[in-house]
Amino acid sequence: MSEQQQQHQQQVAKKSPTDFLNLILGQRVFVRLNSGIDYKGVLACLDGYMNIAMEQTEEYVEGELRNRYGDVFIRGNNVLYISTA
Repeated sequence: MSEQQQQHQQQVAKKSPTDFLNLILGQRVFVRLNSGIDYKGVLACLDGYMNIAMEQTEEYVEGELRNRYGDVFIRGNNVLYISTA
């Protein structure tokens, strides 16, 4: 592994979850709920309780597209994880 790659990995490792979430604001994300339902859309904003506002959102149940929404608000205690899409 090159020195540049090692430095990049060290920088990524130093980031907190808050840094990651601030970095992905305005980007397409994948959100899985505790219930197993998935949402894909643009992360508009979030707060310290992980309440999430998304735009251009699609809802997937068991991998199948069920609904398309303009805007979605998800209560933070329902979120299992967030990742970039």
